[in-house]
Amino acid sequence: QVQLVESGGGLVQAGGSLRLSCAASGSPFSINAMGWYRQAPGKQHEFVAQIFSGGVADYPISVKGRFTISRDSSKNTVYLQMNKLKPEDTAVYLCNFRNAFGDIYWGQGTQVTVSS
Repeated sequence: QVQLVESGGGLVQAGGSLRLSCAASGSPFSINAMGWYRQAPGKQHEFVAQIFSGGVADYPISVKGRFTISRDSSKNTVYLQMNKLKPEDTAVYLCNFRNAFGDIYWGQGTQVTVSS
């Protein structure tokens, strides 16, 4: 069974940086996309970043230029480098993996809190 575990969250001041990691266990295979989402209290799930097997990355306007997603396929790990953090980036950050068969796996999430 595939399990994803996020790490790297915490409390940071506005303008600071954090690097999140998400490691998969259980030998996931045919993973063609890895991504990050976030959920703030009282708000809907929000897409943050994704990276495809070819290395192409995608971001929404809200984080483009500040966040960078990367992956180490040999370690089944995806990273999210977050710079110039803002209070509105405060949320639980969740990673997901999607395979070629349409299966989607989610982590439990890691809290990111940005103080003003």
